[in-house]
Amino acid sequence: MPVLRVALDLPLHRLFDYVAPEASNADVGYRVRVPFARGERIGVIVEVSGMSDWPLEQLKAAGEILRDLPPLPTDFFSLCEFASTYYQAPLGEVVLQALPAGLKRVAATSRRKGRAEPKQAAAPVPDLTAEQRAVLDMIDIRSGFAAHLLHGVTGSGKTEVYLRLIEQVLAAGRQVLLLVPEINLTPQLESRVRARFPAAGVVSLHSELAEAARERNWRAAFAGEVSIVLGTRLAIFTPMPHLGLIVVDEEHDPSFKQQDGMRYSARDVAVFRARQLGIPILLGSATPSLESWANAQGRRYTLLGLRERANPAAMLPAVDLLDTRKLVLKEGVSEPLIAAIQERLARGEQSLVFLNRRGYAPVLTCTACGWVSRCKRCAANLVLHLAERRLRCHHCGFENRVPKACPTCGNQDIHPFGRGTQRVEVWLQEQFPEARILRVDRDSVKSRKQWEAVLERIHGGEADILVGTQMLAKGHDFPRLTLVGVLGADAALFAADWRAPERMFAQLMQVAGRAGRAELKGEVLIQTEYPDHPLYSALVAHDYPGFAAALLKEREQAGFPPYAFQAMLRAEAPAMADAIAFLTTACALPVVQEHPNVALYDPVPMKLSRLASLERGQLLAESASRPALQAFLPRWREAIEGIKAPSKLRWHLEVDPLEF
Repeated sequence: MPVLRVALDLPLHRLFDYVAPEASNADVGYRVRVPFARGERIGVIVEVSGMSDWPLEQLKAAGEILRDLPPLPTDFFSLCEFASTYYQAPLGEVVLQALPAGLKRVAATSRRKGRAEPKQAAAPVPDLTAEQRAVLDMIDIRSGFAAHLLHGVTGSGKTEVYLRLIEQVLAAGRQVLLLVPEINLTPQLESRVRARFPAAGVVSLHSELAEAARERNWRAAFAGEVSIVLGTRLAIFTPMPHLGLIVVDEEHDPSFKQQDGMRYSARDVAVFRARQLGIPILLGSATPSLESWANAQGRRYTLLGLRERANPAAMLPAVDLLDTRKLVLKEGVSEPLIAAIQERLARGEQSLVFLNRRGYAPVLTCTACGWVSRCKRCAANLVLHLAERRLRCHHCGFENRVPKACPTCGNQDIHPFGRGTQRVEVWLQEQFPEARILRVDRDSVKSRKQWEAVLERIHGGEADILVGTQMLAKGHDFPRLTLVGVLGADAALFAADWRAPERMFAQLMQVAGRAGRAELKGEVLIQTEYPDHPLYSALVAHDYPGFAAALLKEREQAGFPPYAFQAMLRAEAPAMADAIAFLTTACALPVVQEHPNVALYDPVPMKLSRLASLERGQLLAESASRPALQAFLPRWREAIEGIKAPSKLRWHLEVDPLEF
């Protein structure tokens, strides 16, 4: 009797066996309906065997094998097995999460055909710079696997390099997977790709797509009906029968790391997939991650450089530091920055005031008794959103009305403390009543349609001053934007997170790169109390290689990644004592002593120790050897699964963590 070994979307590290009299090896890769508990689930057949670890008479019979699609290919399963093994995730979770929701639904849904894209003439192809030609000459799409790191300054024409490579791959009859970190970067890039290749099928895959649209696009990619797939991190698992090139744009971006469920890095999985298929992969960024930069320095990746902007009339913006110790600030804004904004208004140019903190103020306080607006569910403050008259937690979503008086002492004189984008917007409107001010953050732009409308306003010259967060920091080209003013940058200089300097430098260099991308000269003004800090010196010089070299030296001396390999065990429970006790038990398991090359640190509360009414602790495992850590983790995970823990305690293991 044939036995189906089925992967189900469950947090269990095992396959499930079902009998199927009519099944054969040819059914591997098909979806199947199976009974589970009191209902039915959709699973994927991983293996057809004549044996089971359970008596055959105890096995339930599988339901219908769904053959509306070709079977999932072998390379798809190999990719999922790698992700499952490396990230210690159940295989069923990996396989099923890679499929659109409609393919996992027990009840069949009717599918509508997609609307035909209107045919248009191909967009004109710009001339290449000498640097772009040199980069393209170094990439051979026919030479098999090769990992290339393209380090190009902002505005250097990295996208044009991508498009020329895509052109070569399409001419060879192959498919291309283009990954972007965020959905909001997709519309601009997608329109540019469609305009360049109107005859090629182009689809996008991301979470903001309607369910039916995502399934339709996924099916088209799987069937080889489209040549270009543009998507966010989950798109890396999309089966594509003729894949010939993977491009990862803004490869440094933390958004490529999944922070819940199956915790994986799409960038790293992309490198594995390229190696698995024997195809080239191109990682692009103006500020590469230190891991990728170290790989390039160690010649595991080929380093390619674009040091000049593609537009010969566009120069890198001048970066100036404003020493706020010597300046009078009005609502956090210095006089030189105010004067620079006034200058741009007089010339009809655009300015960007960058503050990576949304809301009106980070907290509401009472000066009489010291009360502050804290979230009842998290170890965080409630942020004041004055326009909506709400106090809102940016971690769990809890919100409350703004009190008329202090809840503790009744004092009516309560004040906002600190500044967010809403407060800066209001103050700038008072200073420049004639200016058209546009705020761009997660509160004002919540959907793709809103984002497209905002971009249209900016490009149409309907905004004079932009006030924004990191949403505006990367991937956008605003020709009339000539001034970037940065507020509140110092907060990350001395953060407890050792990754903070790398992230801060990338963020500031990316936002600085929005200025002066056309013929108009750009200027960047950064307000700081530490103008002599080496990070700012590197920014002024646009010296990413120098900054990266210094930071890598520090990392090597301290034994931090990429010179060490880490995994984080996290636990959350209603009481912190339960979480820490669980982690302490995990630290003392016998298997730990059997792996002397892996060091475990003491359990500690997480930086955000309480989230959504749950107390959170963490335990770091570290090794100088990746193979040693990978040999330890599955044995440790199996031992942890045997720990008797409180019923409401939840835990997970994250490999290569980014958050501490």
